[in-house]
Amino acid sequence: MIIIEKSGKTIDEAVNMALLELNTDRENVEIEVINEGKRGILGLGAENAVVRVKMEESPLQKAEKYVKSVMDKFGIETEIKGSVEDETVNIEIVGDSEAVGKVIGRRGDTLDALQYLTSLVVNKDEEDYIRVTIDTENYRGKREETLIKLAKRMAGVVSRSRKSVTLEPMNPNERRIIHSALQEYRNITTYSTGKEPNRCIVITTKKKEYDENYVSKYRYNRKENELEGV
Repeated sequence: MIIIEKSGKTIDEAVNMALLELNTDRENVEIEVINEGKRGILGLGAENAVVRVKMEESPLQKAEKYVKSVMDKFGIETEIKGSVEDETVNIEIVGDSEAVGKVIGRRGDTLDALQYLTSLVVNKDEEDYIRVTIDTENYRGKREETLIKLAKRMAGVVSRSRKSVTLEPMNPNERRIIHSALQEYRNITTYSTGKEPNRCIVITTKKKEYDENYVSKYRYNRKENELEGV
């Protein structure tokens, strides 16, 4: 809820000043007249009209306001750009390399924490859950590409060595990316182990399928080699 008070020569003037500051229309606000004002006589005893205008914040406004307050509190100079798409509130934080580095933090920990806290603020008193995403310099897209490459590379290692590989601890969203990247692999499976914040993904083989394919391939290659006189 945003509440502001404005004064003017008339009630309409005071209300219009409030609407201008809130960048909204009259139908989106609740108006309370505190003082109707007085014209006075020959300028004597005149009083301005005073109104209190209340406006419910949209989810986007809540997100933008909260993120800006956090940036201001820590002295990080950034520009906040917000949008709503498919019922998701998207916040883009724009700044120089130093500012972006502070916002992202170690492996995105700060960015994830900010997104989580913003989501709590946005969804307070909301009947339906509203998804919130916060990004800067396309960090999340770049991180996803890195994780997919890592997952596929480690899947290759597991396939060749037939030994499980445990990845470093990751947050739930990053683990989801790994699971998704390898779900179509016939001989590879993944599962999570441990407790937050040290929960990890284990990449391993689907034992039965892998062993059968491995034996079949081995016999085929051996037979081929024998034909070649090896």
